[in-house]
Amino acid sequence: MHCFRALLLSLSAAVLTTGCSLMAPQYSASIDNVQKLKDAGNYTAKVGEFASGQGRGNVNPISLRGSSMSSPYQSSYSKYVAEAIKQELSLADKFAPNADVEVSGTLLKNDLDASGFNTGTGEIEARFIVKKSGQILYDQVKSAHQEWPSSFAGAIAIPRAVQEYSNLVQKLLASLYADNAFLNALK
Repeated sequence: MHCFRALLLSLSAAVLTTGCSLMAPQYSASIDNVQKLKDAGNYTAKVGEFASGQGRGNVNPISLRGSSMSSPYQSSYSKYVAEAIKQELSLADKFAPNADVEVSGTLLKNDLDASGFNTGTGEIEARFIVKKSGQILYDQVKSAHQEWPSSFAGAIAIPRAVQEYSNLVQKLLASLYADNAFLNALK
């Protein structure tokens, strides 16, 4: 019994000191976001290239208490945002790969903080561009901040932070779709 405890303790220590690699959840479309795109009128749009800006607040992979979280979309968080827009346009029956209107952009800030004992936070910011036949009709920066209950225990705090990433992106896109100038640029 003593040997089993020693083995279990050393195995636990090895796991805690090496950190692990996690995968962010695939994007799950927001029903409210999809409805907002549906209600915007008669248009179709495609999703163009999303780049990742260089900066301290735009990390890839995201560090969560010694673990790292990568995007499930080619290990790129800018591709995560592009996929999120594509999913929501598709569900709203507004996506067309050969449309004249194109949504593209640059991810400027992207980070989660699971270090808080009571609260975890997330920050995301992106520049969104809408072009029609090559002409820029919309160019704005949108951002979102998310908070969630966290814990001192990493086994609770880390999975909660991972789960909140999709919600953070939903919130970013909700702020984009709430902008009438963006919706008008799509038409």
